[in-house]
Amino acid sequence: MERDIYAEEHEDYRATVRSFLAKEVLPHYDRWERAGIVDRSAWLAAGRQGLLGLAVPEEYGGGGTADFRYAAVLAEEFARAGASGLAIGLHNDIIGPYLTSLATDEQKRRWLPGFCSGELITAIAMTEPGTGSDLQGIRTHAVDQGDHYLLNGAKTFISNGILADLVVVVARTTPEGGARGLSLLVVERGMPGFERGRNLDKIGQKAQDTAELFFEDVRVPKANLLGEEHQGFLHLMRNLAQERLTIAAAAIAGAEYLVEITTAYVKQREAFGRPLAKLQHIRFEIAEMATECAVTRAFVDRCITEHNRYALTPADASMAKWWATELQKRTADRCLQLHGGYGYMTEYPVARAFTDGRIQTIYGGTTEIMKEIVGRSLLG
Repeated sequence: MERDIYAEEHEDYRATVRSFLAKEVLPHYDRWERAGIVDRSAWLAAGRQGLLGLAVPEEYGGGGTADFRYAAVLAEEFARAGASGLAIGLHNDIIGPYLTSLATDEQKRRWLPGFCSGELITAIAMTEPGTGSDLQGIRTHAVDQGDHYLLNGAKTFISNGILADLVVVVARTTPEGGARGLSLLVVERGMPGFERGRNLDKIGQKAQDTAELFFEDVRVPKANLLGEEHQGFLHLMRNLAQERLTIAAAAIAGAEYLVEITTAYVKQREAFGRPLAKLQHIRFEIAEMATECAVTRAFVDRCITEHNRYALTPADASMAKWWATELQKRTADRCLQLHGGYGYMTEYPVARAFTDGRIQTIYGGTTEIMKEIVGRSLLG
């Protein structure tokens, strides 16, 4: 079925994104994978191309559009290209809303121009050793010292952790436990006491720098408090639906691309004297995956439409996230199987998709957390 959520301007933007990927990303990607990090120059190129800060007001150098469909196009094309290393979706769609909705005018003037140009790369530090998806268990704490906070703690699995110039740190600013008393503090590169640990060795998304972060008596100025003090949990909850929808959009696009390349592969690959596509089992596998993708695509597109009119619920976003990412995981496994031994070779896109996509059901809230959110919305 033809998709009807995009207009001509969105397809023009898709062409721009594809051109950027072909010129600035794909020729360098194998090198980035080996290095475990992308070149900062790629971020600057993305800024010049207008791919950063889509929702940031034009006065700060952004795109000035609240139309999430542009972000969805970006997520889809990066997923199809297998280019997870350049974490533009994290920068734009996860961290960007905190800066545009919570930052003071002074903070916006300080941070948003660099955010849009690619000179300031961002990260958000929530996860800690031992806490996983449980934000209520955060131990990193910040003590009010008058004109600054004294920040201490550790974070792990932080995407963009090595490259980041601005890190939004979730820290406890009251002794109370649970969700109360969390605040968002922006830690900047070079602040004394802020150290980066290892660039973590992952099974996939090798080009995406993921790090441990350590904070030892870091003096964070009060001017770097993002949003209201002690209201961090509420701030986080408001933006999580978009984060999960972004992941879902990338997941279904990735699954569709896998079916597309696997369909082409089984048509030309022969076994027992004829193309694999002539075997009934292969046709059934392709039929099942194509149907699952089509049904999932319809729901994700509906969620994109709902989000664009500010009506997407946390439960619907959670449904989209867990269903689309689990579908991507299943599809990658099945498509690799249909490639046979070649699917296990890293030179084939299906191999990288298999390892890169495995994290999708974990970050942004695990599948189990997503089901809990949906269950609570239905059962109380």
